[in-house]
Amino acid sequence: MVSYPHIYDSLAEFIAGMDPVKVLSFHAPQDIQARLEELLDKKKAEGLSEEEEEELEHYFILEHIVRLAKSRARLLLSQGQPHE
Repeated sequence: MVSYPHIYDSLAEFIAGMDPVKVLSFHAPQDIQARLEELLDKKKAEGLSEEEEEELEHYFILEHIVRLAKSRARLLLSQGQPHE
């Protein structure tokens, strides 16, 4: 995976600042979670096509950004930052 930490950090900071409480309560929809699990199971069992590998990589990138945003949201709330 190509690493773009500054871009990810900036995006996570922006997302967290919008509404930290909503960011912390965010979870992937069930259909997306099911697809991710399907790809992970297939990768272990038989391997993935190039397109599936790319799709899985995108899920990992988005998960990373969401985790960063949740971390920033916790920090904002612990510092008493106002939110909507």
